[in-house]
Amino acid sequence: MHITQESDYAIRIVYCLAKSGTRRDARSISEEMCVTLRFSLKILGKLAANGIVNSYKGNRGGYELANPPAQVSLKDVINAVEGPYHLSRCTQDGVCNRGASGVCTFQQVFRKLSDEINEKLQKVNFQMLLDGDVDF
Repeated sequence: MHITQESDYAIRIVYCLAKSGTRRDARSISEEMCVTLRFSLKILGKLAANGIVNSYKGNRGGYELANPPAQVSLKDVINAVEGPYHLSRCTQDGVCNRGASGVCTFQQVFRKLSDEINEKLQKVNFQMLLDGDVDF
């Protein structure tokens, strides 16, 4: 199991903005991160709509982080792009996707694992990534 390609690219785009520390245009971000411009714009739109980046129009337009890198976590970026991370579909709404009633053992295990992964994702921020300090 892995995060989606969109989340992977979103993390790389936020990292690019954190590393540069300045406003960047979508084209230069997409070229540096090897993501198509169209896909980069889609991702940047989601990141802007969720307050991860600020978007500016015009000649001096572009994108920049809305907060310092230490205040932006991997979880924030993944949530902005694809919503909360769940190891299994059955943990998303608490209802068994097989139609069974109650909470089964699998749902309990998957929920616990999902919670642990989300806690780890929340602990890793982009300043840590910039500093190479991801030993948590």
